[in-house]
Amino acid sequence: MADPYQVLGVARDAKPDDIRSAFRGLAKKNHPDLHPGDKAAEARFKDIAAAYAIVGDEAKRALFDQGKIDATGADIHQPPPRDSYRQHAEAGPGFKYDRPWEGGTMGGGPGGIDEDLFAELFGRRANANRRGGDVNYTLAVPFVDAINGAKKRVVMTDGKALDLTIPPGLKDGQTLRLRGQGHPGVKEGQAGDILVEIRVEPHPVFRRDGNDIASTLPITLGEALAGAKVPVETISGTVNLSIPKASNTGAKLRLRGKGAPHKGGTGDHVVELKVVLPTLPDDAFVQSIVDWEQKHPYDPRIGQGAKS
Repeated sequence: MADPYQVLGVARDAKPDDIRSAFRGLAKKNHPDLHPGDKAAEARFKDIAAAYAIVGDEAKRALFDQGKIDATGADIHQPPPRDSYRQHAEAGPGFKYDRPWEGGTMGGGPGGIDEDLFAELFGRRANANRRGGDVNYTLAVPFVDAINGAKKRVVMTDGKALDLTIPPGLKDGQTLRLRGQGHPGVKEGQAGDILVEIRVEPHPVFRRDGNDIASTLPITLGEALAGAKVPVETISGTVNLSIPKASNTGAKLRLRGKGAPHKGGTGDHVVELKVVLPTLPDDAFVQSIVDWEQKHPYDPRIGQGAKS
């Protein structure tokens, strides 16, 4: 899309009133009602409305000027949004946020083409039934809550409380859709939706790998050599893990059904072992290991040379 300032024909340092005035003139001139069947006029009007949605909104204009969003309003440093989940929560109506371009009109809110402006410019069309705009929101969720599911009460920026159900197994970047909880429609038009994009917070121990959960378990040299039962944390609590004899760093043990829930069932928890030597071992311990290696030599670096 072209630079929104160029589309509206205003300077980058134009005052808000000048931007609004430029938009009003272009909108009147290019509105589809005045050019029935003219696809070019319809395309121009959409470009004009989209441009005004950026530079007519103080916050979005600042982000655009700083190079943080593009001319469509998309975050330059984020990937495109993923598919939405079905509705998993309930919330009261009346949330007021900017709504995107839809159906040839723009919704209310700072920088949007408000109802008063539409009534003034195109009275007949503004009074028609029209679906309300969607509300976009981002919510940070702890790792364990995203895996196990949880209920969250979120207070939106306008003070409204949103009771949200986090379904088990939710992934980072997925979106919850709350149907009919967005901007109210015009006359008999349906209300828009609330779209809540989930950002899963990192965990100090657990990592997600598809539907599996991964973690690293430190074990002693004795546990690794002789085998042992060692407590290990999972997303559903502590379990005792059997360490086989002669285990080594990098060995992976699988706890079935301790991963993330999904449509086909539940993933696993994969535990990677890490053998940890004691801090400042005494001379007797060190000498015993050296003596053993001299009687039972082995090379752990076989296959690591340049000719391998």
